[in-house]
Formats: sequence, structure tokens, C-alpha cells
Amino acid sequence: MFDVGDLVCYPMHGIGVVESISEQKVLGQSAQYYQLRFIMGRMTAMIPVDTAESVGLRALIDKDTCDEVVGLLESDEYATESDNWNQRYRENLDKLRGGDVFVVAKVVKCLMRRDRQKGLSAGERKMYLTARQVLVAELSAASGRDESEFLSLVGG
Repeated sequence: MFDVGDLVCYPMHGIGVVESISEQKVLGQSAQYYQLRFIMGRMTAMIPVDTAESVGLRALIDKDTCDEVVGLLESDEYATESDNWNQRYRENLDKLRGGDVFVVAKVVKCLMRRDRQKGLSAGERKMYLTARQVLVAELSAASGRDESEFLSLVGG
């Protein structure tokens, strides 16, 4: 359970702040909801407390995890991926929806490599740029360092 003021990460949207936890009635059902305000994009969302974990809402990573992610990004290891762009796109989208920071980093790394080698379709480019921004924002917030220090790791 999160408290008001906590920084959280929500898949595909990035870092948010829990602004409130309140009882809401939706479709005749009362439930507790987190009201989130996202750092980028001035967007807000209401996430049911009961299903927050299953939809990927999680605490911001700590500094040690940040260092591990940076190590992954700097390594020469790459995941295997489909040559079929449509299948690759769907697989990457599913991975990003899960919200695991290491999986997101692997997707960003693979898309960055593919962009350098062969170029990306418009859909993959949008996915790459969004995932890159979400990852860089979390690494910056977790480490206390400026986002620009991480952009070079992810093709920015």
C-alpha cells in the first residue's frame, strides 16, 4: 500500500505522485482509489487500490537497483527478438505493460540497437521514445542525478 506523497511508477506512463487515497463510487461499486499525478505530461489517473499491484503500479526503484539497470544498459548482452516487426511490436508492448524496470531497460536497449542498425517503424519509434523517457525519468529520480546523464545510455 502506498501513502500520499509516495513516488510510484506506473507502466507506460512513468513516475507519478500519490496525491490522495479516497473512496470512490464507480458503476455502483465503492472502492479505494489512488489519485496519481504524473511527472511528465500533466496527466492524472485513478487506480483502484485493490488491483494496483496487478496492473503494475509499483514503488520507485532504489539507488542500488538503478545501478543494476545502468549496468544492464552498459552491457553487451541483447535479448533475442523477432524479425517480424508486428510480432516484435506486440511482444515489446506486452513487456512494457508489465512495468518491470529491467524488462523495460531490455526493450529500450533492443529498440535502440535496431534503430541504429535498420531503423524503426513509426510505431516502434514512438514506443522507443516513450519507453526511453519513462526509464530515464525513473533512473534520474532514483539516483538524484540529472536525466541528461542517462540519455547517452539509451540513445538520447
